Amino acid sequence: MIATVAFYVFALILLASAGMVVSARNPVHSVLFLILAFFNAAALFLIAGAEFLAMILIIVYVGAVAVLFLFVVMMLDVNFAELKSGVQRYLPVGIAVGAVLLIELLMVLGGWTFAPQAGTLKLSATPANVSNTAALGRLIYTDYVFLFQAAGLILLVAMIGAIVLTLRTSKPSRHQSIRRQTERTVEETLELVDVAIGAGVKVTGIYRPKAPEPEPETEHAGGHAGHHPAGGH
Repeated sequence: MIATVAFYVFALILLASAGMVVSARNPVHSVLFLILAFFNAAALFLIAGAEFLAMILIIVYVGAVAVLFLFVVMMLDVNFAELKSGVQRYLPVGIAVGAVLLIELLMVLGGWTFAPQAGTLKLSATPANVSNTAALGRLIYTDYVFLFQAAGLILLVAMIGAIVLTLRTSKPSRHQSIRRQTERTVEETLELVDVAIGAGVKVTGIYRPKAPEPEPETEHAGGHAGHHPAGGH
């Protein structure tokens, strides 16, 4: 009786929080409702006896994915008014994609049939010497090991694609030019000043190293830029 009441309570909160994820105007509130939905889904897994899935849902999705979403939404300066302005332009495409997904889901549900032994398996006793985590690991890494590896490859490709799309090749900071430093001469870096005896800073001023000349855009074919003929030092 208590488990049934808890199931309906957690299920109602889960449905309400899932609806708020979609309908909330503030994206930060959407992420917070998403975290609430994950917690209630984990509670439902605990009631069903799948403690491993419940812990994975809290550790992975709540502790990593949802918190990452929250920090990204809060730290990025996203102009939500500009994003909403282009909704009407892409609305027909969104409706078409949603319609295709709805048709596919209806086709899947229409062709769904329960296995003949499903009823007997539901009423069968749970093995006492095998935990839920061990049974799940044995099933994944024996019967569905190739599908599990394929899912890992898909996630790897998605991660590489996200890194490539967000990669920036610009160099806003200053970088060291080794070639320019090795090719410079004494005349380019030092300036000898004949200071009279008794002349102070007010007379001579403060002398600093000479500013390097801008590097030429093209170099001559016969030699490197910055070389001077021998002699005259």
